[in-house]
Amino acid sequence: MDPDAVDELGSSDGPTRASTGDSGTMPGSGTDDDGRVHHGGTADPHLLDFSANTNPSAPSGVTRVYEAALSAARSYPSDDYYEYRAAAAEYVDCEGRQVIPTAGGLSAIRLAVATAVSPGETALVPYPSFGEYAREVRLQGGTPAFVRHTDTFDTDPSKHALVVVCNPNNPTGDAYDAHQLRAYAERCRRAETPLLVDEAFIGFTDEPTLAGQDGVIVARSLTKLFGLPGLRAGFAVATGEYRDRMDTARKAWELDAPAASVGAHCMRQTAFVEATRERVADERERMRRRLVRRFDVYPSDAPFLLIDVGSSGAVDEVRATVREHGIAVRDARTFRGLDQHVRVAVRRRDENDRLLDALDV
Repeated sequence: MDPDAVDELGSSDGPTRASTGDSGTMPGSGTDDDGRVHHGGTADPHLLDFSANTNPSAPSGVTRVYEAALSAARSYPSDDYYEYRAAAAEYVDCEGRQVIPTAGGLSAIRLAVATAVSPGETALVPYPSFGEYAREVRLQGGTPAFVRHTDTFDTDPSKHALVVVCNPNNPTGDAYDAHQLRAYAERCRRAETPLLVDEAFIGFTDEPTLAGQDGVIVARSLTKLFGLPGLRAGFAVATGEYRDRMDTARKAWELDAPAASVGAHCMRQTAFVEATRERVADERERMRRRLVRRFDVYPSDAPFLLIDVGSSGAVDEVRATVREHGIAVRDARTFRGLDQHVRVAVRRRDENDRLLDALDV
């Protein structure tokens, strides 16, 4: 299947909708019939969820901080979010004024696209990658120009209103070479084309952030690393005119008081972050060594692994097999350019063993 043959609405030829097991999902595009993007995660509380890439653990003290913040929710939060900005600035080593608070990483992405892309313009979007990039571009009246994520650095940023990269990339899991990424960011700066770097999973790694670099807009999510996807907290980091545009365009009271308080608390939990990174690195390698006995597994720097199971039909078989063991994995056929893949999160050791045993590896 040619991923570049996907039409403007994101539909393409591929497995039937019923074969994906996700009602309404357009295979290979990541979008439903109404244009909304399919994501991992299951609403079934009886399934062990390997389809969503969130930390199965959260920092200590979260409940206490959340409950203490509830009393403040009876008043509007201070729109300067000083404590939250200060914590975020220390977290990614940038200036406090460069931080734009948002209700999750996706809100940061939407704000960046909305302030950079105008109707009729194009934005360079990687594939296979997070499907919301293309959707946000289309919502602004722009057109996504798709490029394989490994070929992004070979493109000319001056031809586009915005360039997007995901580091590490979702769903493949590979991080960009830090020196090459910085060099490409400098090319974008000289071309006066903003580079949006989605760093939703970089907290799980030792990779350096691009937060605070001129010409770059960084989008960060707190909910994945800190295991709180239902608490919508994130931020963008930008400098110069990009920062000014985004801070002007952001909604007033973007973060509710509990999310701001819990987010600031989490960003200060350095021991938790280090322990999470160590666990993910160890478990990811252990899982990979067993999975490669049966499947092709992509190299990963992220808290998940992309697995080539051999055919589209095998995707259905794998999903059915693990479901019999009370487990959900991500059907990665919903990502542009992938048609025989599943994605699995890296969870706790005993949980990972359940998945590996179910897959008979």
